[in-house]
Amino acid sequence: VLSGCGVYDGTEIHEASAVLVHLSRGGAEVHMYAPDVPQMHVVDHSKGQPAETESRNVLVESARIARGKITSLAKLTTTDHDAVIFPGGFGAAKNLSTFAVDGKDCKVNREVERVLKDFHKAGKPIGLCCISPVLAAKVLTGAEVTVGHEEEEGGKWPYAGTAGAIKEMGGKHCVKEMVFSLTPSYEAHVDAKNKVVTTPAFMCETELHNIFDGIGAMVKNVLKLTGK
Repeated sequence: VLSGCGVYDGTEIHEASAVLVHLSRGGAEVHMYAPDVPQMHVVDHSKGQPAETESRNVLVESARIARGKITSLAKLTTTDHDAVIFPGGFGAAKNLSTFAVDGKDCKVNREVERVLKDFHKAGKPIGLCCISPVLAAKVLTGAEVTVGHEEEEGGKWPYAGTAGAIKEMGGKHCVKEMVFSLTPSYEAHVDAKNKVVTTPAFMCETELHNIFDGIGAMVKNVLKLTGK
């Protein structure tokens, strides 16, 4: 499930690509979706500032990442899928929810909430990375997730405050690292009860290959939980 195209106002492209690579390697058949709604705003990524006169659509922008093969999120059902994965990027906090503005008091997009609840009720795994675990924390009360560490540690974890918001929303935050390990679960947290798998990704200031490996751990555990 995508949220646009670009880290500051949509899906983080490197994360989406990593998810797709690991799913491909795992032999999964993938379908991409995005809500057909306006973006919260458009950010000029060369300046890091909002482009006040522009407006864009989340589904249309997400189609850039999906190479045009994308469907409205309203059509996503548990019947046709074994699992669902949400890459990160500020779009998860701006377009899939209002977390970027409202924090713990955020609202989640109606279709996103439906999808999360439907997959949870069906006992099918949900994968999330970077900031997107806040979606599960808000919708699935008591879910265990990780966004990495709970302290900034000199800028290594610049969004560490998110862990506190997750707790305030009723979620349980589990500290995880972002370094390579021979044990995949080291970089991803698996909530076996709720079948929710999360990894910090770009919540950490680290090398790209560490983020790629962490996402790989998340995807591997999601695929394992499908039982296929």
